[in-house]
Amino acid sequence: MFVDEASIWVKAGDGGNGCLAFRREKYVPRGGPSGGDGGNGGSVVFEATSQENTLLRFRYDREFRAERGRHGEGSNRHGKSGQDLVLLVPTGTVIFDAETGETLADLSQSGQRLVVARGGRGGRGNARFAKPWHRAPKEFETGQPGEERRLRLELKLLADVGLIGFPNAGKSTLISRISAARPKIADYPFTTLEPHLGVVSADGTPWGRTFVVADLPGLIEGAHKGAGLGIRFLRHIERTRLLAHLVDVSDGNPRDPVRDFEIILGELAASSPALAQKPMIVVATKLDAATSAEKCDRLREFAAARGLVFLGISAVTGQGIPELVRAVAEALGRLPRPAAENGEPAETPLPEPSNQP
Repeated sequence: MFVDEASIWVKAGDGGNGCLAFRREKYVPRGGPSGGDGGNGGSVVFEATSQENTLLRFRYDREFRAERGRHGEGSNRHGKSGQDLVLLVPTGTVIFDAETGETLADLSQSGQRLVVARGGRGGRGNARFAKPWHRAPKEFETGQPGEERRLRLELKLLADVGLIGFPNAGKSTLISRISAARPKIADYPFTTLEPHLGVVSADGTPWGRTFVVADLPGLIEGAHKGAGLGIRFLRHIERTRLLAHLVDVSDGNPRDPVRDFEIILGELAASSPALAQKPMIVVATKLDAATSAEKCDRLREFAAARGLVFLGISAVTGQGIPELVRAVAEALGRLPRPAAENGEPAETPLPEPSNQP
């Protein structure tokens, strides 16, 4: 099951209490304070990993607690610090504070970490308060409570190319032809209910040019108002560098292909103006089921007027597929890569807390 949203509550461990104790040993006549310090509480840490691809575990487990610190003991024995709780999330997860709406981090790189709740500091035992003028202190400190907060997690898939278009425009069939992805394919609308990723080899070899394609559930008119599946999946193309807009030009589609293009572009703009401005390739699909070239020609002229690259394909027969893959690879080669792919950190992790007394 693909889950790309979750709301959770996290609690860092409390610090252990300091100890009030005095030495009472046979051969130590004067004794003295011997209360140890309490241990620090564990922190709650998020870590991005490429081994996860969904937030499913956070749908069933919604509360997470780090280990608390142990209390100090006599004979100057300090309490053990609690273990940090490390929560693994898919690369591309964005973490929000559920109460303020603040974006805490965008974990766009595998291995990137963020401390979201710091463990409480352990209290000092009475041995810490001993002074030459105060040799029998009875003061000690209780441990500080660990931080707690409510968080909202959103997963945004990391892909180079996003396939968009009306339901049954041929997106799932295309991604199944050019990659190893195997989404469900059927001849009824909204067959695709969740995004799918596929890795495409542009040169036909594993060491050649490759790119990642995201197949999104179809959009319809009024999607930004909640029609159909709405626009909840559009977040998954926010990181893409290129959009491939698939338009059905077959005889079985009674709609005007130019109007289809304008509707989808309007839905993108209503969701986010930045999405509508992304570089785009227009792809006429299902040429094998088009007895007339009129629809395809009209869409080609429309794309040319807007300065967009136009290609016609048939995912069933394979017509135009190699040309499309090469055109996408060449377009990606001209587009800048995200900072994270250039070796620059996409997000600076917060420093680990210092809980030393």
